[in-house]
Amino acid sequence: MTPERAETLEWLMQRVSAAVLAVCVIVHLAVIVIAVQGGVTSKEIVARVGGSVPWLMFYSVFVIAVALHAPTGLRNILREYTALGRRATHWIMAAVCLAILVMGFRAVIGLYGLGNLGTGA
Repeated sequence: MTPERAETLEWLMQRVSAAVLAVCVIVHLAVIVIAVQGGVTSKEIVARVGGSVPWLMFYSVFVIAVALHAPTGLRNILREYTALGRRATHWIMAAVCLAILVMGFRAVIGLYGLGNLGTGA
């Protein structure tokens, strides 16, 4: 792949992941605001969201979007402000992406597992 094509794909990934993140953040915040205004406690929110496959899928998409968006931005910063080459910034981005995926999915799977605590399962 040519460097120009790689840059175009990076640019596209940054924009698409930003659009997905925007939707995810709006949904996440709207649900929290509506739930809190309705008098729902954090314990009740976790009980409702935990164990829910649709919420598991939603937050999985959220994590993947963050894991693609953040490292791409960091790579651009590294390219502009350091003498690191394309290969080095690629590997740093891959490591950051992997770290975000691991931490994010640990949180998502942990939240999903909390849904079974109140049911006696």
